[in-house]
Order: sequence, then structure tokens, then C-alpha cells
Amino acid sequence: MTIYLPIAELSVNIFIILGMGAAVGFLSGMFGVGGGFLITPLLIFYNIPPVVAVATGANQVVASSISGAITHFRRGSLDVKLGTVLLFGGLAGATVGIYIFSLLRRLGQLDLFISLLYVVFLGTVGGLMLMESLNAMRRAARNETVSLKRPGQHNWVHRLPFKMRFKKSKIYLSVLPIIGLGFAIGILTSIMGVGGGFIMVPAMIYLLRIPTNVVVGTSLFQIIFVTAYTTIVQAATNYSVDIVLAFILMLAGVIGAQYGVRVGQKLRGEQLRALLGLLVLAVGLRLAVELVVTPDDIYSIAIGG
Repeated sequence: MTIYLPIAELSVNIFIILGMGAAVGFLSGMFGVGGGFLITPLLIFYNIPPVVAVATGANQVVASSISGAITHFRRGSLDVKLGTVLLFGGLAGATVGIYIFSLLRRLGQLDLFISLLYVVFLGTVGGLMLMESLNAMRRAARNETVSLKRPGQHNWVHRLPFKMRFKKSKIYLSVLPIIGLGFAIGILTSIMGVGGGFIMVPAMIYLLRIPTNVVVGTSLFQIIFVTAYTTIVQAATNYSVDIVLAFILMLAGVIGAQYGVRVGQKLRGEQLRALLGLLVLAVGLRLAVELVVTPDDIYSIAIGG
């Protein structure tokens, strides 16, 4: 059964799109990630234009982030003040990212840039995640204990000016690194179609020393507004958000996530990280192969409008 995507301007098998959405939703529920860094490459593999894949993939991140943020707000594990400061940086970064996105599209280099960025990005993140999880499993097998740095310990970040007190997180920290982190995630969101939570969360814990219990909810709070802003601006400036594709992905993703949570609860943390690392590396490798292998159709004809 095929369905026509008006913005992508091609017909697709609806069951394949549903399967993609369900699979990414399943993995999101299992690993606790937004899934934007997986759905965008998968859409590109299925010949969805990268400009549409990036802009439309962000919709699924918005849907999952809203659900998670509401849960954390009810539990009291969301720092709205900290999330608002992150949001200022995120919106500024998303604006810059959309400008870069539009510029690369006009130059005709957007598809190549997105693919290269994903190869480097997924290869680095997947490799680091896999090494860390394998080391953790080795330590667990030898019954070794790991000494972690205490959240109260300070580094160079805590000596920066313009400090602000965040009562919910119980920290007194400069707003400069917080805005900078939000800015970087905003650029990634607009160019790559990712929420950026799997970068933001470790940075908030290990670099800014923010307590773990408020990190995830606060990250989701910022991601909601930045991805929603990115989606609206992309639709208005680049006309690249396919609402039909977005609806199908969100519908299947919500269903898949419910089953992913159940499976994820049966695995240990280091096992989940190892599986996710392998998955990220596999997607990055697949994109890298497409960049170097000679395509079946060497030439293509496009009509400029």
C-alpha cells in the first residue's frame, strides 16, 4: 500500500514508514533517547530527501519529549529556571543553524554536509559509548567498584562570571556555559534533526556537575521548545516539513515506545549502552558506505523552480 508525501514529492510504502517509526519508537523506549539521530538516517536510506528527513524527523522528538517532560514535572525532577536559561541558548543556536541549513541548501551542498556530519557524529558517539559500556561490563564481571567524582567537586566551569542560583538543582553556576551548551544543541537540532539529549545529558552531569535527578527532565523541557521552534521555522523558510510523513512516524513511534520500555527494563544499564553503541555505529557505517560506493544511477536530472 503506497501513500504520496506532498513535500517529499514521492510515493512510499506506508508499512515501511510505519515500521521505521515503530522501530525507532521501540529503541527510544528501550534506551531512553529521543530517536532523532536514528530516524533521520533511516529516512535518508529510504530515499527521502535529506532536507525533508531532517525537518520532519524533529517532529517525533517533540512528541516524545513532551510526554517525558510532563512526567518529570509531576515528579518534581524538572528545573524550569535552568531549562529556561538553556532554552535561550537553544533558540539562538537553532536560528543560526537554520541559516546555515538554508545557505548550504542554496549552495547545493546540504545533502553531502548532512551525511558527512552524521558519519562523524555517529561514529564518535557510538565508539565512545561502546568502549565505556564494555569497560563497565568487564568491571562488573570482576566485581570491581568504580569511584565516581562527587557532584560537589568544581572545575574551571564553576569559576566563570555571571553566576545564578538554581534552587531546584541546588547549584550556583555561571549562565555562560549553560547558554553555550544550549546554543550548540540548537545548531545540531536545526541541521541534523536531532533533539541532542544524548549529548546534553552527559555534558550537564560531567561538565556542569548538575545533579542527575533533574538532568533528564530539564533536558527534555529545552528540547520541546527548540525542536518545535525549528520545525515551525523550517516549514516557513525551507518548506521542508512533510506533515503526512510526520503523522505516520509519530503514530507508530508512540506504539513502539510502549514495548521498548518493557524490554529495556529487563536489561542492565551497561548492556543497553553497548547495544545502543553498536546500533549507532552500524547506522554511521551504513551512511559512510553510501558516501564512497558508486551509485546505481550516476547521473540525475532535476528541474529548477
